[in-house]
Amino acid sequence: MSRHVQITFDAHDPQALSVFWRDALGYVIPGPPGVDLPEGADPVAAWNEFLERIGVPEEERNTRSALEDPDGQGPRLFFQRVPEDKVAKNRVHLDVRAAPGLQGEERMAALEAECDRLVALGAKRERRFEPDPPMSGGFIVMTDPEGNEFCLD
Repeated sequence: MSRHVQITFDAHDPQALSVFWRDALGYVIPGPPGVDLPEGADPVAAWNEFLERIGVPEEERNTRSALEDPDGQGPRLFFQRVPEDKVAKNRVHLDVRAAPGLQGEERMAALEAECDRLVALGAKRERRFEPDPPMSGGFIVMTDPEGNEFCLD
């Protein structure tokens, strides 16, 4: 029997990092327990109102955040506040599949377009690896706004 996984990110600003990954992946921030969010409602504002209502002190309201795949296919992402800085390369990273089924120049053009979109959201481009058939179709290494490495693949 397989297991479902949640991917957890350590962060200085869980809310901001979750918003970046929400926009990068097309995920959603789920609403607070027992709160039905109307279409177009801001889930971050709903969480802030919920946490205030249940008495969570303001300084503790940005200690965690979560994202879910609206199609229910991808893993849940969880963001937790930690005091320490990131000091080394990730031992695990995400591969964002931005050019499925594409090859050669068409693939690399799709990856470049996605790279530009993510840079506009706050990511940083690190380096590009050219296609090296048959083992690699080419990819771009990037970092999210808090320096976590990921690949556009």
